[in-house]
Amino acid sequence: MCGIIGYVGNKQANNILINGLLALEYRGYDSAGIATLENNEIKIMKDKGRVKNILDLDGYNELQGTYGIAHTRWATHGKPSQENSHPHMDNSNTFTVVHNGIIENYNELRSFLTDNGYTFYSQTDTEVIPNLIHYYFKNISKNTDINNTDKILEAVVKATNDLKGSYAIEVISPLMPDTIIVARKDSPLVIGTKSDENFIASDIPALLTYTKDFYLLDDNEFAVITKDSISFYNKDLENYTKEIKNIEWDASSAEKNGYEDFMLKEIFEQPNSVRETIGSRLKLNESCNFDDLQITSEYLKSINKIFIVACGTAMHAGLVGKILLEKLCKIPTEVDIASEFRYRDPIIDDKTLCIYVSQSGETADTIAALKLAKSKGAKTLAISNVIGSSITREADYTIYTHAGPEIAVASTKAYTSQVVLFAVLAIHFSELLGYDNADITINSDGQTIKLDNIKKDILDLPKKISMILEDTSLIKKFADEAYTQKDMFFLGRGVDQTVALEGSLKLKEISYIHSEAYASGELKHGPIALIENGIHVISILTDPSLAKKSISNIQEVITRGAKTMVITNQDLENTNFDYIYKIPETNPLISPILSVIPLQLLAYYISKNKGLDVDKPRNLAKSVTVE
Repeated sequence: MCGIIGYVGNKQANNILINGLLALEYRGYDSAGIATLENNEIKIMKDKGRVKNILDLDGYNELQGTYGIAHTRWATHGKPSQENSHPHMDNSNTFTVVHNGIIENYNELRSFLTDNGYTFYSQTDTEVIPNLIHYYFKNISKNTDINNTDKILEAVVKATNDLKGSYAIEVISPLMPDTIIVARKDSPLVIGTKSDENFIASDIPALLTYTKDFYLLDDNEFAVITKDSISFYNKDLENYTKEIKNIEWDASSAEKNGYEDFMLKEIFEQPNSVRETIGSRLKLNESCNFDDLQITSEYLKSINKIFIVACGTAMHAGLVGKILLEKLCKIPTEVDIASEFRYRDPIIDDKTLCIYVSQSGETADTIAALKLAKSKGAKTLAISNVIGSSITREADYTIYTHAGPEIAVASTKAYTSQVVLFAVLAIHFSELLGYDNADITINSDGQTIKLDNIKKDILDLPKKISMILEDTSLIKKFADEAYTQKDMFFLGRGVDQTVALEGSLKLKEISYIHSEAYASGELKHGPIALIENGIHVISILTDPSLAKKSISNIQEVITRGAKTMVITNQDLENTNFDYIYKIPETNPLISPILSVIPLQLLAYYISKNKGLDVDKPRNLAKSVTVE
């Protein structure tokens, strides 16, 4: 939610700021604005709506300044409007600020500042920040022995000490030309560096066309940035150095490369993203390679529970992870929604391993849940797609998916990469626990499997994903028939139910069709009352041990007039299903990586048939950085 961009260098800033905001559109926003220094005066261009609206504002083409700040806003305090858009200035027009996050005590601060003569022109929580900076600066400025930049830095530190909540802040002022001060707490901020120019952003992909060298700001850190220097400070104004991180993402990953939409591009990138996530971790006839994960067999044998905590699509990946960990490692595993986790006072201690999954690594609910687990003595493991993200710096251990930048709001390749990584991690844990040469029971019929057989199936996944993507005509045909529906249902048993949940979420996210996912066996306990003539039901059927029961459940909805599509790797004969979409066979434990792809495509094609913005669905943001 929300995006921040900053630039200081020798080039004209406005175009760099706009391009940065465009690169952050996937985060979700309702208004946008930029501020640059022009002839020693801050000029602000902002409006509600899309970033491109700024280009039409009077005076935009006259901007010549070589440094500035920019913002895309997701409304929290105050409706989307020009006056509520960022940047915001203090009453004296001395300090200009953009801010991501939420200031929880803004009412108290607003009252305090009003009592001290300040006036407010917006409904936002952000407007208190530049006025607080001005309030403290007035007192500090009486000391003429300090230069303006140092005074402003001290005022920014004092102002942030008063803030409760989350923030990533950029501050500019005519009193410190060609200098940007930034601060962060519980909201992401990165600094990209290059010779004679520096960049600031909420997310790394926004800056990949300019640099691959980044400083990752931590909580309660401040930076003073000019075109040729970056100085870091803590809350005690102590100066220190930070390590540069080189991010080896390809900048073209954040471009469409001929695809009509980022989502379609990312669906078709899944053979490679899965291959990259497997990487060198998995080889036949060898133990898994997790040299970057210092979890020992002794530690695994000492724990009695694993929690997987995540939100949305990442939580659905966690549901598959639960099945993999319980089947292959025999460790009881729970999956919890991050936004609920810490409010139910979960039973956690030093015998608990907590795994946190976040594509961006900046999901506020998930980070808060991780901090809770650490406070209770549990070990924490982060799974993220973004190197150096907040969650990876908080966790005891981190492993990365290698999906590359995912720009579309609706997650596709990040999900399959997360599931693949869970599969490889579960095998690694199983080997550490001594199951590598044993027959592991994987279903209620007593079927057993060896780890090497699952490894082979995992290594074959990229090829099988490519096979699915070679012909999508049947999915398009079903989408052409179903896109006018108001309600749809997804069914599955066992691991297939986790895919039903993800398929239903994808449809809701980008087509705005109401959909629900149910465990097939639960139909008769209530949901079947919703089935009526002509309604569309999608079923996932990949586990041969559950096939007969699943087919019976599908027949129940057909009897009541439903139109059906079945995603399956089974040979289904003598059935009266309307559509059968066949996917390659694989072990049921990893079948979600294949069975989800037709559902991703279905949501995509339905959304396109409805003429909707696939990449930027309404009301949604890619990174949910507020709780």
